Amino acid sequence: MKILVIGPSWVGDMMMSQSLYRTLKANHPDAVIDVMAPPWCRPLLSRMPEVNEALPMPLGHGALALGERRRLGHALRDKGYDRAYVLPNSFKSALVPFFAGIKTRTGWRGEMRYGVLNDARVLDKAAWPLMVERYVALAYDKSRVRRASDLPQPLLWPKLDVNDAEKVATSAAFGLSPARPLIGFCPGAEFGPAKRWPHHHYAELAQMLIDKGFQIALFGSAKDKETGEQIVQSLHPDARERCHNLAGETQLEQAVILLAQCRAVVSNDSGLMHIAAALDRPLVALYGPSSPDFTPPLSHKARVIRLITGYHRVRKGDAAEGYHQSLIDITPERVLAELETLLEKNQESECRF
Repeated sequence: MKILVIGPSWVGDMMMSQSLYRTLKANHPDAVIDVMAPPWCRPLLSRMPEVNEALPMPLGHGALALGERRRLGHALRDKGYDRAYVLPNSFKSALVPFFAGIKTRTGWRGEMRYGVLNDARVLDKAAWPLMVERYVALAYDKSRVRRASDLPQPLLWPKLDVNDAEKVATSAAFGLSPARPLIGFCPGAEFGPAKRWPHHHYAELAQMLIDKGFQIALFGSAKDKETGEQIVQSLHPDARERCHNLAGETQLEQAVILLAQCRAVVSNDSGLMHIAAALDRPLVALYGPSSPDFTPPLSHKARVIRLITGYHRVRKGDAAEGYHQSLIDITPERVLAELETLLEKNQESECRF
């Protein structure tokens, strides 16, 4: 069976979609799975052994571009796809498989996609509380699974492959000392400071960890560079060389490899958090107004800290510098305690093997 997946456009969603690929491969070992997604996704898809080929989606997130989608679909007709799975909920995302003439086109109904999808599922949000469950459900006939409890357990969570040689070479390329264990911080978040733990809390935690013999790597995009510099400059002068601001300095491929090298990771609710979970790194995930009830880190080594309940649609916090008070109230000491517990448990687990 040959399968085309129209993949998501966000890092976290792309990571969670791997659970669908793993499930399809487990159910159909001979399946060939190609994923069409934005070109930046290739470093993630290349580390998913279930994916045969990453096909670039050249169109932007909001572009209808009907003629171009028709051309893309027609170009796929000779590839012989038997099934398509459309993960985004937009009408336009279902057009390429439709124009490709793929016999079975599966997805959640979304924007009234009858016709372009001929296996359209009607979403009951209460029956499918987690995004990863909604993805995995598409791998099964809709008459078989009507709610999350119908899915075979355990779910196959995302899992990225990184080898030891890559870790050593990439760490050396960025000047990370092999003498000190590495802790990764992901202090950014796509929607601004309301979803971020304050930089001064990150700095205080970094100082405590450096004093304990660790070194710190700060990950993020170029937009997070300034936040990283704030963290570094808040440290004692003699500790700053132990804190490496890599925000905006790494390609996604390099960030994945370096996160795999980390002894543990502390992160806001972000795409990098989901990557760290898929790399099976001990992870402390910090949540404020966004909720872990829908897209939690999928890892038994992850611990979520959140001091409020429910979902709060906040783009900017009402505290200093746009931070949300619920994140300000998470103390560095609380995070350090969770981190030390995770590190101890992970070390015990590794010693048993």
